[in-house]
Formats: sequence, structure tokens, C-alpha cells
Amino acid sequence: MKVVVVGAGFGGLATAVHLLAAGHQVTVVEGRPQPGGRASRICDRGWRFDTGPSLITMPELLDDLFATAGTTTARELKLRRLDPFYRISWEGEERQLMFNGDRAQMVDQIAGFSSADAGRYDDFMAASRRIYEEAILVAGNRSFLKLGDFLSLVPAMARLGALRSVEGFVGRFFREPHVRQAFAFHPLFIGGDPFRVPAVYATLAYLQAEGGVWYSDGGMWSVVEALARIVGRGGELRFGDPVTSIVRREGRVVGVDTASGDRVGADVVVSNADVVTTRRRLLGLNGRIPSLTMSCFLLYLGVNRKFPQLQHHTLLVGQDYRGFIHDVTVTRQMPASLSLYVHAPSRTEPAMAPEGGESISVLLPVPNLGSGFAWSEAEEPLRERILDVLESPDGLGLSGLRDSIQVEHRWTPLTFRDELASPDGNAFGPEPLLLQSAYFRQPNRDRDVQGLYYAGAGTHPGAGVPGVLMTASVTSELIRRDAMEGRI
Repeated sequence: MKVVVVGAGFGGLATAVHLLAAGHQVTVVEGRPQPGGRASRICDRGWRFDTGPSLITMPELLDDLFATAGTTTARELKLRRLDPFYRISWEGEERQLMFNGDRAQMVDQIAGFSSADAGRYDDFMAASRRIYEEAILVAGNRSFLKLGDFLSLVPAMARLGALRSVEGFVGRFFREPHVRQAFAFHPLFIGGDPFRVPAVYATLAYLQAEGGVWYSDGGMWSVVEALARIVGRGGELRFGDPVTSIVRREGRVVGVDTASGDRVGADVVVSNADVVTTRRRLLGLNGRIPSLTMSCFLLYLGVNRKFPQLQHHTLLVGQDYRGFIHDVTVTRQMPASLSLYVHAPSRTEPAMAPEGGESISVLLPVPNLGSGFAWSEAEEPLRERILDVLESPDGLGLSGLRDSIQVEHRWTPLTFRDELASPDGNAFGPEPLLLQSAYFRQPNRDRDVQGLYYAGAGTHPGAGVPGVLMTASVTSELIRRDAMEGRI
């Protein structure tokens, strides 16, 4: 079949790899001048920054994908397992937690906050493993086209405690506030509020502890490059010519039109674009807009000195952690307290910065543009607040950071809206709430248009690199089955 993939993000490229391996003719059409989507890169005077995801978990998904293409991860990438995975610090406190995959070390780390909680670490891991094995592995490989597919899973999820919130699930095992935060924050980085999203996302901590946190030399961009290289060998990659509409005839897709006036014919279209953008802008359809995730304010700082107190991944939790999350995800106002994620890949790969320097990315979750903030007024004061926290002895203590900045780039919600066609400038797609998951999320096969499928963060199973790679697998298998059954 002739297949057009709209968008060259992780989901689009991974789907193209699967479909090429199945023998189809595949054309990937990307509006930006380079692949990657959110997982793009910035290069400036020797400093290199990943703009999107910054760590690899569940590397076996990459192993499977590269095997599908007839190659191996070792041939395409140089992966390094990080130790520790990341450091969690709390503003105004000296205590910290070095998160890693060694059980004895983790128990000892937790005991520094609570000996009782340390004694429940094994119980938390066992309960998380059961959710992963009995719910996620089952759900992650289903397409959830029917409500019954979801309802059949509900009893197991209820029995496993997976229907309660991440914070509620973690609270069954850990009482001390710092420990609870350390094991419940993970959904924030796929756009989820730990106090509202279901406990299936509590397994993110388990998956990291079991499978490790990895870095690929060259950053996440190296993974994008590898996938684009594979697709380019067997298919066609078009850049700088955004799709303007998905063309239909008698209820089924026949191709796409692009901004240049070109029409690319297709038997199947897979959209890796934002699902709301796909349906409203590319199809001209109305319908309910899902609740969308938060956005992010990102600073990319190229500095001319080393900051050895940074780990490869560092999290700084503000003094009002719960208030911060509530501000960003519920009341959608600029947070009074700041909690930050700092990525310094030059700690692991010095080549990510000029000699003697650091490549530092700082991520702050912020409300999306639906909040009505005027970013032209908010951006500069927020930058100063972030740098204050990073330099302060009560924050990360990066004294002299401002004076060391040689290169600076920023992404705001406006970047997500204007460059990535993300409604309201959201960063991760629909919120991963229970009633926006599985059957209730945009399905991998469109319910209205024959021959139209989805891959990426907006469809099942959801955001994050593992989730997006799984959407590619689910969607490709669905296309294979539909072709055999004569649906397309």
C-alpha cells in the first residue's frame, strides 16, 4: 500500500519503520526543516541541546524497533546506563535523594528520610510490578477500539489499585512527604498531575528502577537521526512542506495536500500530528476538544564553565510542591513556587558543549495558553525567577550562572503553538486522565474516516518515549490486521 505519514516525530518515524518492514511504500511529510518534532535539537557555537525528551527508559522497545528494521540498537546508537539516574533536591534543604536501580542503595537513601518507608520499598516495587505485568503490558498492546476492551480491564485495575491516583497509590507505601514526592512526580513529565492521573503511571518509577535510565551519545537527537536514516533507506522523507489537509473521497483517505500545492496520494494516512490539529485543521471536523496538558517554559543555556554540583539529571522541588502542581494543572495560573528539572548531558558526554563548558537545559511546567497569560509580559520575569532559584544557595547553588551564559535559547507555550501546531501551546497532548486514556483517548484508527490512523502522544497508549514507541507498534499492527480483513 501507499502510506503517507504526517509528521516526523518519534511516533511518525517509528511507524514508518514498521510499515516499511511490512513492505509498504512510505512517504513521511514533515512541515519543519528537520525531523524530530518536539524531539528536535538546537546547535549553537558548539553547544548542543535536546529540545524534547532527554532520557531513555525501556530500551527493549528500541531493541524491538531496530530488529524490525533488520539492525540492532548497538549498531545504531551508543547507549550508556546512568548511575545515579538523577538527583532530587528540595529547595532550602541539604537532604537529597539519588535515584538509581540498586535496591540496597535505594533502601538506604529512603531510610535517610524515614526508616519505616524504607521498609516498604520492596512492597511498593512488587505492587508496581503487578500493575505493569497485569495491566500495562496487556493494555499497551491493545488498540481499544471498543468500550468492552476497556471495561474488561477495569476489574484487574481495581484489584491492583491502579484506578486511584498516583499520589494515592504511592501514599499506600510511603508516608514521609519527601519520599512520596520522589516516587510520585514522574507523571509530570508526560503532562500528568500526580494527584489526578491513574496509578498506572506510578509504574514509571518501577520501570526506571528495573530497566535503568539511559543516555544515547549525541542526545535524543541521535535516536531521531537513526530512525530517519532507516526510513530514508527504504522510504521517502520530505521536509519543510507542511500538510495542509488530509484529502478524502467517499469517506476514505486518498492522500494529503501540502503547503507547496503538492498532492501526495495514499491508501493509508498515519497522522503523527497533534490529534486536535489533525481533526480540526487537516480534516475540517468539529467535535469535543479534550482537556489538554500543561505547557513548558524551557531555557537552553550554553555556559563557559563547569558546575560539578549538577548531575546529568537534577530535579529541584520547590517549597510548596503541591501548590505548584495545583497552580499549573488546576487553577492554571503562574506558579507561586517553582519546581524545576535541569538536564546537563555534558556531565556524561563532554562533546555536548565546548571544552570547559556545560550544556544546560532547564524545564519549568507552566499552564498552557488556555490560561490567557500574555507571554510577552510573563517571559522575562519568569526567566529571572528561574535563574534566581538556580543560583541561590537554597536552590541548586549554581553561583555565577548568569555571568557564565554564552548562548541562550528559549521555548515557551508560543513555541509549541506556532512551531509545533499544538493547540493552546500544550506540551504533551491530551491529559492522561482515566477518562482520556485507552478507549477514551483518540483511537489508533479514526472512527470517522476510513484509512486514517494515528501515532504519537495523542493516541493510545500516550505520551513519553516508551508510550509513543508503543503507539507506533499498536497502529502498525492495526493497519496490518485491517489490510488482511479488507478494511483498507
